[in-house]
Amino acid sequence: MTLKLTVIDQSPVPGKAQPLSAVALSARLAQACERAGYNRYWVAEHHNSINFAGPSPEILISHIASMTRRMRIGSGGVMLPHYSPYKVAEQFRLLETLFPGRIDLGIGRAPGGDGLASHALAYPYAQAREDHYAQQAALLKGFLTRSIPEHHPYHDLQVMPDESPCPELWMLGSSGGSAELAGQVGMKMALALFIGPEDRPVGIVEEYRSAWRGAGHAGEPETLIAVSAVCADTQEEAEYLAAPQVYWKVQAFRHGVRDLIKSPKQALDLKSKLGASDRAYFDQTLASVVCGSPQQCQLRLQGIAERYGTREIGIVTVTHDFEDRLHSYALLAAQN
Repeated sequence: MTLKLTVIDQSPVPGKAQPLSAVALSARLAQACERAGYNRYWVAEHHNSINFAGPSPEILISHIASMTRRMRIGSGGVMLPHYSPYKVAEQFRLLETLFPGRIDLGIGRAPGGDGLASHALAYPYAQAREDHYAQQAALLKGFLTRSIPEHHPYHDLQVMPDESPCPELWMLGSSGGSAELAGQVGMKMALALFIGPEDRPVGIVEEYRSAWRGAGHAGEPETLIAVSAVCADTQEEAEYLAAPQVYWKVQAFRHGVRDLIKSPKQALDLKSKLGASDRAYFDQTLASVVCGSPQQCQLRLQGIAERYGTREIGIVTVTHDFEDRLHSYALLAAQN
């Protein structure tokens, strides 16, 4: 089975010094991935981060879409709780007008940063104390598909003054709650397996499909499964190149420490000094990464696709050296 491959680019700041900025490297990677045959290229949203350089997906999408011709370009994703659904609808309807048939709007509910960043994004208003994400998502879709109910006070609001098209709508999540909501609202669903090593049961995707059909939406529910992957010429080399991102996750997820990514040698040296529990978490996290030669990675990706019943896989790759990252994406595409 030939898979559709999507790049999910967090615009990571490389640990090895580069002549280009992280966002300039994103544009270079996007052009290379289009030549390699990738289906989509999604950029992430992070705030107050020393590791990830993309705080504004809509701007980076416009830049990358202008430098590519075929590949769909989108957000993976816009962190909707920070924003007005109406404004997001305007931004992405305009993007779809500029790049017709090529824009994806993926949304998520995570903050994409720390509490201070969330406070600053809400200023001068107080941060919402209730979770309005479900209402925001439904309103966003209503604006973009011109389906706001007649009795709603926003019914007569225009997003654009013409019949501009609607971008593809996706909801990102790592749990059953987001999956069920995506189905209820009628958005395509991207399930994130790359955030941590915890298993995400197949039932999450089944909940999404059931909610979609239960809501009576036209068409078929669509899914994308997003994984962390590092591909190299050999298994040993791939595991060596994956060590920096794995060590970073140990420090970030278990100790709240977010430092610049280490070199592979530094990461493995630091691993040897970890306590038993952290070393076990390191090994568990490494095992969750699709890691190996092109043939090994292809078999693993096929297995994931079959398990979740999808034909599309999103790839998140973070390495110390950008050239290793570029090479990994090239190998995966060539094998597929």
